[in-house]
Amino acid sequence: MTLLGWVIFIFALLFSIMLHEFGHFITAKKFHMKVTQFFVGFGQTLWSTVRGETEYGIKAVPAGGFVKIVGMTRLEEVDVADEPRSFSHQPYWQRMIVLAAGSFMHFLLAFVLLFILALGIGQATDSSAATVGSIEPCVPASESATTCVKSDPASPAVKSGLRAGDKIIALAGKPVHTWDQLGTAIRAQPAGTPVAVTVLRDGRQLTLHPSLATVEGRKGSYLGISPVVVYQTVGPISAIRYAGTTFGEVVTGSVQAAGDIPKAIPDLFAKDRSSTAGGNVTSVVGAGEYTGEAFSAPVGWQTKVTVVLLIVISLNIFVGLFNLLPLLPLDGGHLAVVIYESIRSKIYRLLRRPDPGLVDMRKLLPVSVGVFALVVGFGLLLILADVINPVHIPQ
Repeated sequence: MTLLGWVIFIFALLFSIMLHEFGHFITAKKFHMKVTQFFVGFGQTLWSTVRGETEYGIKAVPAGGFVKIVGMTRLEEVDVADEPRSFSHQPYWQRMIVLAAGSFMHFLLAFVLLFILALGIGQATDSSAATVGSIEPCVPASESATTCVKSDPASPAVKSGLRAGDKIIALAGKPVHTWDQLGTAIRAQPAGTPVAVTVLRDGRQLTLHPSLATVEGRKGSYLGISPVVVYQTVGPISAIRYAGTTFGEVVTGSVQAAGDIPKAIPDLFAKDRSSTAGGNVTSVVGAGEYTGEAFSAPVGWQTKVTVVLLIVISLNIFVGLFNLLPLLPLDGGHLAVVIYESIRSKIYRLLRRPDPGLVDMRKLLPVSVGVFALVVGFGLLLILADVINPVHIPQ
């Protein structure tokens, strides 16, 4: 099942890459620019075919993709016959749309998946019944920690033998009927001493005696259980609202994660990575591992699909935002150059001076190479951290 999760993630990643490049491709074609290549991947060509004036294909390294549009920069020599259809000869607004189309496709895919999630699977809500939905594997290092590391002790629920599906009917000799009552009763018990937990399991009544724990930053004692999750489907209008709200939340989280990157680097190889900023930053290897773990987790199919889709959605939103950063060689860097050219052209027109034309990209080549090296280096560092010091999702 873990392998199947990995396969699903790789397929989703390749599809996202293809969709990104398709955004550039379809808008360039719409504006009658000459597109000579559309490839997924880099390196050695595994397969290709020519249709019209465009070569379509797949390369050996599935780490990206590209669409080759004639005349993207002054670094490229353009045949005189192709000049009228070259990228650089098109209006500024058309070039901006083509450059932004890749990120737009990431955002569109994320929004559509969120809409499908709400409409087809439903929004997850906690059941009001005092029935155990899942068992937390450990006592987290702090309230902000979302994953377990090897040094974290097993949760009281694990040690006592509580199971998913157990219906808790009493705690410390007092009856409980709802999850809210159960939570209040747990928090009120002293930590470190056994407490009687009466459950119904397979029609039989059992009494277990877990010793509750404490979690830094959390009020009251900790048992390590989560409620049953109920999925409620909604109508199209509510699904659109859900997609919009969740999209905004993921954007905010992505921006915060990006802001945490400087703090995250020293924590990538720390033992308590999950409870630090280093636990919020991952590579495609880490995202693939999360997907595999989610797919193999002992939970219902709705939870599996929801977690996997949210991983794919978050990845697409983050990549879309990252790609819009005004740094070469990212699309956002090229977009910034076109915007600069547009503003400069208008200023020169007001001053009744000749249009200076395109920016000489040769002068920006060192910056582009430096940014590329930085991005690749950081990506390799994240991959190394995810291999040596992975962060696992609770199961």
